[in-house]
Amino acid sequence: MDVEPGEFLTMLTKEEVEALRGAGRPRRWDRGTVVMTEGDTSDWVLVLTEGRVKVSSHTSSGTEVVLAVRGAGGLLGEFSAIDGSPRSATVTALEPISGIVVRDFPAFLERHGRVAVLLMKLITGKVRDADRKRIEYGAFDTTGRVATRLLELADRYGEMTNSGVRVALPLSQDELAGWTGSSREAVSKALRTLRDRGLIETGRRRVVIHDIEGLRKRAR
Repeated sequence: MDVEPGEFLTMLTKEEVEALRGAGRPRRWDRGTVVMTEGDTSDWVLVLTEGRVKVSSHTSSGTEVVLAVRGAGGLLGEFSAIDGSPRSATVTALEPISGIVVRDFPAFLERHGRVAVLLMKLITGKVRDADRKRIEYGAFDTTGRVATRLLELADRYGEMTNSGVRVALPLSQDELAGWTGSSREAVSKALRTLRDRGLIETGRRRVVIHDIEGLRKRAR
């Protein structure tokens, strides 16, 4: 199992991972399946072992806002499982995914105190990331926000090639717009700007970053 750096499973020991597997059951979902729905109440969490999902919410006008993209090793649904409140976001499979469904997650944490402490660190990181994105929305233009998201995807999923860093995009332009707090038209214009400057090359569900340092400068 290839786990993404920084995700929940990377923080656990081999014994803790096995205990987590023993407390849950494996499941698979097809691409496009809604795994968790905003507003639902349930006590289970999902630990991704394969594939990527988007975490999103909808505004009162129905606009989708993409909050995060999670990959293998990621933990999903922990807020509701811990405090019993309705789900704060919808989780949708961006590709076929596999994971471990763990019910009564608080009971697992009571038996594994070290994991509970690590979860606090993970949640703190998510809150800091959300704060950083709120600052970005106010301080950056659309092109800067799109550049920032492309760099984030490159750091996590990028593959070095002769022509640059290739990123297989798990998101459509509409979803990328939702992730940057912009319209689809503004995202299309931003991508065109980055292409015209020779920083990136785009194709169907992929981006090749030719000048990653130049992209970092534009993101700032």
